[in-house]
Amino acid sequence: MRLRDLGEFGLIDRIERAVRRAGAAQGVVLGIGDDAAVLRPGRNEDLVASTDAVVERVHFRFDWEPARSIGRRALAAALSDLAAMGARPLGVLAALAAPPSLDVAHADGLVRGLIEGARRWDAPLVGGNVTRARDTALTLSVIGAVPRGRALRRSGARAGDRLFVTGTLGASALAVARMGRGQRARLAPEPRLAAGRALARLASVGACIDVSDGLVADLGHLLDASGVGAVVDPARLPAPRGFAAACRRAGADPRRLLVAGGEDYELLFTLRPQGPGARALAARLGVPVAEIGAITAARGLRGVGRGGGGFTHF
Repeated sequence: MRLRDLGEFGLIDRIERAVRRAGAAQGVVLGIGDDAAVLRPGRNEDLVASTDAVVERVHFRFDWEPARSIGRRALAAALSDLAAMGARPLGVLAALAAPPSLDVAHADGLVRGLIEGARRWDAPLVGGNVTRARDTALTLSVIGAVPRGRALRRSGARAGDRLFVTGTLGASALAVARMGRGQRARLAPEPRLAAGRALARLASVGACIDVSDGLVADLGHLLDASGVGAVVDPARLPAPRGFAAACRRAGADPRRLLVAGGEDYELLFTLRPQGPGARALAARLGVPVAEIGAITAARGLRGVGRGGGGFTHF
């Protein structure tokens, strides 16, 4: 069955039933079914909002990975922006654009992935839109809340800060490289929501950004916003176990994937000199943490260079 057989309102009803089966979520006063959702943040919280989109043949291909994986990954990408601000999710709005010829199974898979991610990350799907388009695209607007005045920003780094990153780098880029060669690969990033909230509670935190377009590209955004530079030790960049060998089998350059690979959705952040070290941070944030460099007063990026690139749309 294709979307043209189901129709616009049939698709909306199908999505609404799937969301209702997932159950109600705390903080949602009114979800799907009205002209807009009603969400209720806690007292003394600021609202945080962001929008992200994934587009067929730009961010995904149905012949490379299941639709369910695409929907889940799209939500992870959108929620990662909330994590980078130290926010907790309140709700998600999903706008699905698709051709009438799209198989309903693909649409079901996208929604199933969204709902699974919503349940896992406590980020309820509360509304959205469907529309006709030439290619399939999923645009997600995420709304979150952070304690008043405690939102993490890109502009808070100072000279002398230490530079850290959560988790490992390069796994998602390696998965894409493997899928491009017809190999099976798992692409399932996790938004660091709990780690972001824990960071926002640290008095010594400086600046924060999520690694979505690659370490070099995203670190560049942080440095530009803060008006500082950085030196990074390439030997300290955390890679998954067996990464170099897996890259060779996929015909990929491990160094390039580490510094320029995107969609890791790890948190890249700075701490003042008196803040905790990597081991104490890992215990507090609940994820592995690596110290990879330092912030300098002199502009520019040394150690990995800005020539490493990163994903850009234009």
